[in-house]
Amino acid sequence: MVDFTGFPEVALDFYDDLEVDNTKAFWEAHKSTYASAVAAPMKALTALLAKEFGEAKVFRPYRDVRFAKDKTPYKTAQGAFVPRGPATGWYVELGAAGVRVGVGFYEASGARLRSIREAIDDKAHGGQLEQIISDLQGSGWTLGGDTLKTSPRGYDSDHPRIGLLRHKSMTLGKDYGFAPVIHTPELLDRVRADWREATPFVDWVLAHARS
Repeated sequence: MVDFTGFPEVALDFYDDLEVDNTKAFWEAHKSTYASAVAAPMKALTALLAKEFGEAKVFRPYRDVRFAKDKTPYKTAQGAFVPRGPATGWYVELGAAGVRVGVGFYEASGARLRSIREAIDDKAHGGQLEQIISDLQGSGWTLGGDTLKTSPRGYDSDHPRIGLLRHKSMTLGKDYGFAPVIHTPELLDRVRADWREATPFVDWVLAHARS
């Protein structure tokens, strides 16, 4: 198994330049940089995490522009996702803004979203989720995800957990940015510890989400 030594500085430079010149000409001229400084370290990192968390999907660098207004052809970040359930699991990303880790359910609809909201509505289960999120926020995680502007059907606007009920997806992320650790082997231990810390959130979602 290949060792993980961190993401080199040139990986950040690559994405800085790609944001300015997102063209096929730039990509072809710097494809080897992407392969050695971005893709290879990301694959090494996720391979070393796979025994505990499972195999990661390392996303392709190409954007699907068929129905997009933005026709730039390449993604400006390299992400990897380890699924634990439908659209639910752990995430790590490298881009021009540095390194970010995350967990969450990234989409839910129909019966699955209804069951999550029913659990949030429940005093015991919803209170447990509130505590999990509060604990993570206390150690540097940020709550995110797509939300409704109004209350979901069937729930009052003064519900004690209305903020959580409005979520259509729910994520928690922690930014490392340009911290020196991202260029070192220690990042592996940091990501592993972060994913472990946030696993109670993943477990909660999987315990209550029904298709």
